Amino acid sequence: MAHVELSLSEVFVPAVGTSTERESDNFGQWSATVSHAAEPCLLIDAETTVVAVSSSGCELLCLGAPEDVIGLPLLDGGLRLLDFTANRGELNEQETDKIPPLLALHSRRLARGLLRVQAAAEGAPIATVDAISTPVLTDGAVAGSLTFFSEV
Repeated sequence: MAHVELSLSEVFVPAVGTSTERESDNFGQWSATVSHAAEPCLLIDAETTVVAVSSSGCELLCLGAPEDVIGLPLLDGGLRLLDFTANRGELNEQETDKIPPLLALHSRRLARGLLRVQAAAEGAPIATVDAISTPVLTDGAVAGSLTFFSEV
């Protein structure tokens, strides 16, 4: 099984203010962190729009450059999700709702699973990735999900 670690290279010093102000900026802090991360990771909002993605995440998921997918819906950004059968058919809507980034949004819990992904371009390579997702809260509500990927 793949192993994913998160480490901080600098000490985080919270901004002065009330805890509500710090919590409401939680999503913005994760967006900045993901954008500069060396690890393959992705942050989507509650509407499944890509808010931030690391360069290595784009490379692993065959998405091109981060600026090409930020602001687009996760599943409309050129990413094909395939099943694990020999035919490699695309997942239907019921199955895509169970992928870790979306499951973490709906369940408000940690989600993990394997994904078989392919860029929408003809003849693009297929990658199998382990995805670990957690909901990101803002003011006590789920504002999005944060997902880390590891190639299998």
